[in-house]
Amino acid sequence: MSQDRAHSPLTFRIGLFGAFIAPIVFVVSTILFFVVFRAFDMNALTTAALVGLFIAAPFARGYDSFWAAAVRGISSPTSITLILLLFSIGLTSSLIKSTGISQGFIWLSLSLGVHGGLFIAITFAAVCAIAMATASSLGTMFTAFPIFYPAGFVLGADPVLLAGAILSGALFGDNLAPISDSTVISSTTQRYRTRPGTAEVPGVVGSRLRYSLTAAAIAFCLFLGIGTLVSPGSSAIAAVSPDDFSAQGLWMLVAVVALLATAIVTRNIFKAVTVGLLTGIVVGLLSGVLTPAGIIGVEDEAITGFLVGGVTNILPIIGLNIGIFAMLGVLESAGVLDRLVSKVVTSGWVTTPRRAEVAIGAGILATTTLFAGVNGPSMLVFGPIADRIGAQVGLHPYRRANVMDCFALGLGSVVPVVSSFLFIASLLTSDQGDAPALDPMSIFTGAFYPLVLTCVIAFAVITGWGRRYEGAHGSLEKDASRAVIISEADAEYAAEAQAQAPAAADVTTSALKSPISPASAPTS
Repeated sequence: MSQDRAHSPLTFRIGLFGAFIAPIVFVVSTILFFVVFRAFDMNALTTAALVGLFIAAPFARGYDSFWAAAVRGISSPTSITLILLLFSIGLTSSLIKSTGISQGFIWLSLSLGVHGGLFIAITFAAVCAIAMATASSLGTMFTAFPIFYPAGFVLGADPVLLAGAILSGALFGDNLAPISDSTVISSTTQRYRTRPGTAEVPGVVGSRLRYSLTAAAIAFCLFLGIGTLVSPGSSAIAAVSPDDFSAQGLWMLVAVVALLATAIVTRNIFKAVTVGLLTGIVVGLLSGVLTPAGIIGVEDEAITGFLVGGVTNILPIIGLNIGIFAMLGVLESAGVLDRLVSKVVTSGWVTTPRRAEVAIGAGILATTTLFAGVNGPSMLVFGPIADRIGAQVGLHPYRRANVMDCFALGLGSVVPVVSSFLFIASLLTSDQGDAPALDPMSIFTGAFYPLVLTCVIAFAVITGWGRRYEGAHGSLEKDASRAVIISEADAEYAAEAQAQAPAAADVTTSALKSPISPASAPTS
């Protein structure tokens, strides 16, 4: 695919602007739908993306080439994997919603006296734990919303903060879980310059703890404090008794635990979903919270059951996914991202570690905005850019990975109007009993963790907190004067030599190392 683009790049009669026609139509339409008309409809977003593509196609020099680029974007491994994942977790979410597990949580919380702001804070902590176990933010959201959102509303929790807490917990796991795609991608795209290899996942996670846990602790306090102030709390549940709700749905926690355990052991979300579904069906039938017709049946000449409902409910998100990846295929084939690399690296502006980190932060925010907040593919595209920018001033691969990932999982994932995470969270608040359906902008205001994480990593960039440089043999150095800078050409030469003759390459790499003297060391 990359070779095709290299030999026949997609061009437009109106210049590079033609590649941005579809994204512009999509963003403007989204603003009109959600902000101006206050009408939330996921199918309308898919329509906007398709209309943008049809408008842009005639401006391409080669109509067939334009649609071939769109098809390449849709058929990318990332896109296909995401579509299958969405279908899978849609079934799980539908099963949980239909078996009354949220009623069981209401009964349990009322019995323990947990409500209002405390329930919001506990929900955030619980979802953080689930997301760390599954390493899937989307899987966590589809599992957690049917459990905690309707229950929290009955227990007097503010709906906006409750939805924000669930979304925040899901993003925390994506940010820190060692097996999450964003953690792996942010690590493996950052190369060492003083030895072979890329940043190790355990090392990156260990160095990221200071940022993620700080942001999580602040977010927990905000959910507890603000949640207690704005939630109706005990006054809203004074007339509610545990006897009004059935505890029977708690049996379905067996399926949730089975899903989490399988995810931890196998590191495969598809296996986890399969085990969760099978366990849930068996437990549901035995406990009486699920009937055979509740799995799949026919009523009034219509197919019913949680299996069909799960597919039906997830189709609007699948459509949006297809539209977004089609637009990304066009952008990639037009060379937009390659030009961005060239502009940033050759600009001459990145002369200090702080400037390099600002460029990495701004670049990943722009990329995640183009990718509608989908952080994995965003970092896969921008990772090599961050790698080159940071290496110019000697930043350690761990630091580059952390700056990029924290900005991507921070504001990058919840950019108002275009964030897929906000769209999905909004969709998951609908049809949840008496709990109100929320629009994406409302959920954004309650998503404390990604907003706090952005502030934390911005503080780290400005002050240099946690900044480390790459020293000899890839060592972590606090002192900029001990950083080792190797030109890109020399690094590539050393890598080739390492592949051909490991022993000789080690000597070559050592000869290339050029520690910076204190007088010429980069400064913040």
